[in-house]
Amino acid sequence: MKRSSLSLKWLEVFELAAQRGSVQAVAEETGLSVSTVSHHIRALESALGVALLDHSRRPMVVTAAGAAFLRDVDAGLRLIRRAETQARAGPLPETRALSLALIEDFDSEIAPELARMLAEGMPRCVFRHLTRPSHEILQLLRNRDIDLGVATRPQFEPPELGEYPLLRDPFVLAAPAGSGDGAEAHLAGETGLPLLRYTGRQIIGAQIEAHLRRLRIDLPNRFEFESNQSIMGLVAAGGGWAITTPLNFMRARRFHRDIALMPFPGKGFARTVSLFAPEDHAGAAADTVTGALRQLIQARAIDPAVERMPWLADQFRLAESEPVRES
Repeated sequence: MKRSSLSLKWLEVFELAAQRGSVQAVAEETGLSVSTVSHHIRALESALGVALLDHSRRPMVVTAAGAAFLRDVDAGLRLIRRAETQARAGPLPETRALSLALIEDFDSEIAPELARMLAEGMPRCVFRHLTRPSHEILQLLRNRDIDLGVATRPQFEPPELGEYPLLRDPFVLAAPAGSGDGAEAHLAGETGLPLLRYTGRQIIGAQIEAHLRRLRIDLPNRFEFESNQSIMGLVAAGGGWAITTPLNFMRARRFHRDIALMPFPGKGFARTVSLFAPEDHAGAAADTVTGALRQLIQARAIDPAVERMPWLADQFRLAESEPVRES
């Protein structure tokens, strides 16, 4: 068997340098000295006999040879990291640690049940559970600060992670119950009530604003909220209306009798909620968490919502279950 003379450390440092464009940035991230980082890169280039990075440019960029090499290096390192993770974890019941972040949407009804199910299936595991907005969860995954995360799929930028779709969550209008105003009147600004917006920093808020722009709907921006419960509370009190989703409505249980949901007029749109994982953490744990979440979402969110509002049946549903791997 022919053995490679290339060092794994060289490959890891080169991958980071190609991503960061700076020897200093790689040194800060890895804890190595600048001279050691430079040595690893030079040693790799010398062993291959080609220049992989253009060191004269700031930030550094990969050469044509470096780009071709990087594609295979990325794939190879992902496989090594996945094998290392799975070897350390052992069989799923023997898993010792799992860090998981969920969006706030799952925090009240689904997260406690999920924790119970996972604790039973992985009795030796120490769990770390976080609640964060979707964009923060995706960044935690990219930084490898967590193992798995449930978030809204970004609309424009690919998450660069393994994806396990969970839920199709359509956008609907929420208005004060008994107001008598239709969805079209709210979108036309004819009701005298303000639109209560999700902040544009959140993926859900950005998706709503993008759709309103496509429809050329321009409504005054007086209120923005990070908290779904604040929005639902104000709608219930008659202080405004909102574009939201059935999942967000269902977890605002104490406001249900004072809020009316309506289909979004014309061409509807929806968000996809998925479980995301770095490629080296995809596998048995991701499959297990995905299966548990789909079961809980159906029982705790979809079934009660469709029973209450049958018109949601074809829209509010589990997403296609096949994993969407990183491209």
